[in-house]
Amino acid sequence: MNERLKKLLIDFEKSLNNLKSAVSQANDELTIDGTIKRFELTYELAWKTMKRYLEDVGIIVNNPRDAFKQAFQNGLIKNHDVWVDMIESRNLLVHTYNFDQSRDIFNKIKDFYLEEFYFLLDRVKSEYESSFYES
Repeated sequence: MNERLKKLLIDFEKSLNNLKSAVSQANDELTIDGTIKRFELTYELAWKTMKRYLEDVGIIVNNPRDAFKQAFQNGLIKNHDVWVDMIESRNLLVHTYNFDQSRDIFNKIKDFYLEEFYFLLDRVKSEYESSFYES
């Protein structure tokens, strides 16, 4: 595993664990908003991890949609449609923030996105199991 991918994977895992913790503790408007911001960070780290992994195996992608398509074809993600929905959720949050939509997205984070993030993390780590824990 190259060092850039290893660093991305470590950051992604930390961010994902923080997101999981935030989801479980979100019980008011402020903590829900904080969880949504954690989702945005985790999403960015997820697609960049995907991109770097794919580059390591010789597949070049330039944007999240291409990364998700290739990741699905290569078994890194299990539900392509959920990842495409993540793109739309992330864009809605960043570009056209709407309170009601943000609460719907919070529910998607809990119900769908966390599971997909963990699947990706587990798949990439399993591909590099021995080198991940070295050094």
